[in-house]
Amino acid sequence: MSIFGNILDKIFHHSTAQTATPSGSSSATSQPASSSGTATSSAQPSQAGASAQPASASSTAGQQQLQNVDVEAVLSQLATKKGGGGNWRTSVVDLLKLLDLDSSLEARKSLAQELDVHAGHDGSAEQNIALQKAVMNKIAANGGKVPDSLRH
Repeated sequence: MSIFGNILDKIFHHSTAQTATPSGSSSATSQPASSSGTATSSAQPSQAGASAQPASASSTAGQQQLQNVDVEAVLSQLATKKGGGGNWRTSVVDLLKLLDLDSSLEARKSLAQELDVHAGHDGSAEQNIALQKAVMNKIAANGGKVPDSLRH
């Protein structure tokens, strides 16, 4: 899966975990679909379906999955649970760390290629800020609710 695909997956997964927990037993929503039969939440089959679809279909599934996700709220809540989350609003490194993803220079180079970001030198603050904005813009383009303050 692409780095951006992993970002979408982490945000969507965290969002569905938030909405699933208050409505009934949280253990039923955390079990794999194969072991819990029809008692799983409707989000899990769509997530499994998205990962099994070809790459061209996964962006459509990503749009459907993120359509009702308030990205800032999801990330803010995750940052609170982790004790702050660094400066994820402007730093792609902190965003990747918040989502428990690889934030190494190589990973950021790959993400820059994937999102066609050519700002500054590899690993520079300029590139990292441009990557952060590109990630948020791409999430919004895929249907996520991202405030303008995180995209510009």
